[in-house]
Amino acid sequence: MSSSQPLLDGQIEPDETAVENHQTPSNTTRPPVVLTPTTRENYATSPSNAESGIAGIFKASSHPLALFALFIFRIGAIAVYLLSGFVTDNYVLAVVVVVVLLSMDFWNCRNVAGRTLVGLRFWNQVDDDGESYWVFESRDPSHPVNAIDSRMFWIAIYVFPVLWIALFIVSLLRLKLEFVPIVLLALVFNVTNAIGFTYADRDAKQRWASSVVSSSWSLGFGGIGSQLLSGAVQKGVGRVFGA
Repeated sequence: MSSSQPLLDGQIEPDETAVENHQTPSNTTRPPVVLTPTTRENYATSPSNAESGIAGIFKASSHPLALFALFIFRIGAIAVYLLSGFVTDNYVLAVVVVVVLLSMDFWNCRNVAGRTLVGLRFWNQVDDDGESYWVFESRDPSHPVNAIDSRMFWIAIYVFPVLWIALFIVSLLRLKLEFVPIVLLALVFNVTNAIGFTYADRDAKQRWASSVVSSSWSLGFGGIGSQLLSGAVQKGVGRVFGA
């Protein structure tokens, strides 16, 4: 072997084929990617998902008339209370209108809205011995309520008493003592409904827990095991709902 001849002469061929294989065909083009700002409407996959606001709430409600009546009486009472001084100087007329709206709301909430929207009802009953006690009614748990109806009902139950408390504080700070009796009456009506429906909801959940425990016999529990399970479930429900 001559020292002037390269050792690898003629053994390595140019890698033209590999280079050609790595080249991208010129006749295929990828579509450009365009990024556009995304709005709320782009998230909607159907017309029902695009609906929002008050119209969407009433359309999703199972009982829109009951939901409308629940809010119209409460909003109307506050609106008349706040705007009566700008519309008329007749204090008696303003008081009568507010009291009528509060009374209609109290009756509607306890007998119509509560029963249709969340399946709850309560009243106070006096037995033959003269003792009064609360009576609660609730719908069958196998028939769940509409989520929108339930949410809006509890919002109305808890928000409007807070608004009346704020108006009571404002009337005291401004020394508008002639409006204090109206606000107190509104607080009595609203707080009574709030407490009554809260206890009715708690009673319904406890009865549901008791029915679950009673059905434990079908699962093979009995005797001491059923009693322990009953106590555990009832204590758990009591801690969650403040019983």
